Amino acid sequence: MTSHLWASGGRHLWPSGGTSSLQSHSRGHLVYAASGVLAAHTEGGTSIVPANRVAWIPAGFTHYHRAHGDTDMRIVFLAPDLAGLLPGRPTVFLASGLAREALLALTGPRNDDQAGPDDSRPAHARLLRVLVDELREAQEQPLHLPEPHDDRLQAIARMLHEDPADNTPLAELGRRIGASSRTLSRLFRTELGMTFYEWRTQLRIYHALIFLADGCDTTQTAYACGWANPSSFITAFTAILGTTPGRYRTGRQNTARVPQHPTGRTSPS
Repeated sequence: MTSHLWASGGRHLWPSGGTSSLQSHSRGHLVYAASGVLAAHTEGGTSIVPANRVAWIPAGFTHYHRAHGDTDMRIVFLAPDLAGLLPGRPTVFLASGLAREALLALTGPRNDDQAGPDDSRPAHARLLRVLVDELREAQEQPLHLPEPHDDRLQAIARMLHEDPADNTPLAELGRRIGASSRTLSRLFRTELGMTFYEWRTQLRIYHALIFLADGCDTTQTAYACGWANPSSFITAFTAILGTTPGRYRTGRQNTARVPQHPTGRTSPS
């Protein structure tokens, strides 16, 4: 890993599979993958950060990062007054074109070790405020894969992480681990805040991003992650990511906002 660090942020060039140590920071920070895919792991779950998303990790949250594909990771620390404008929990935002350019400028070669943690350079301060304002206007994106704590849900999670293409119904998975589908459905809703099938789709999208980062094409990725055909995979991927797998692979992400239901959730895949 190659790192360039300064008081207000930094840049890490990770090889595929690179993993950071478990850490926490006294200041909240934004994480952006200029290329590749990052997974930001906290005790609450995994935030998936492809190149058209920005992850927010508030101060004090223990976390670690893992790179999928060669990844150019950018970090911007926020002073408390700006951090207080963002959610108090780890969040993933869609990155507008302006937000992406601001992040690149804030982590580019003009930064230096003399910049303080609450850098008061006028241009730098204005750019930080623009970035935070852009994120406040962006809708949160469902690229967070919550980690189960119940032993029964953990057993199911292990099985599906090992084989994301597994289409076994919940009732059969329950029989394997000694729990009824009714009990498991209730646990998914109460502990993870979604249905089993919504969670499994999130897990598959997570693995799809990894396959795409590793160079697999749309067809290979669709079947490896359990979709019946590439068309259904493209539909599900686009509903959540806001761009097709093909455009994502070539770096031509569409940063238009994903249509939302009145509840704030994306249209179901």
